[in-house]
Amino acid sequence: MTRLTEQKCAPCEGGVEPLSAEAAGNLMKQLDADWALNDAASEIARTYKFKNYYQTMAFVNALAWIAHREDHHPDLEVGYNRCHVRYSTHAIGGLSQNDFICAAKIDALLA
Repeated sequence: MTRLTEQKCAPCEGGVEPLSAEAAGNLMKQLDADWALNDAASEIARTYKFKNYYQTMAFVNALAWIAHREDHHPDLEVGYNRCHVRYSTHAIGGLSQNDFICAAKIDALLA
């Protein structure tokens, strides 16, 4: 099994089924424990906390670089010392492997 951080996102324009709750649950095991899977298994989310605005924005910029490179973009809520990250593949109305690949790469930023 290839680690999520070593995978590349595949284009997703719809036409495929979202991951099942079981598949999403299995992939959750490869992410940091602070990630949460919603009850419908259609979204994963995590809040990152920082000491100040500068650190928060440095993280957001690094995350944006990953999103650009993978061509897969999260929903972000940014505050002074926090960044709430949510992933769901909108084109399929649920989770895809891409969501987990990006989440793992974001976790690796702070490892």
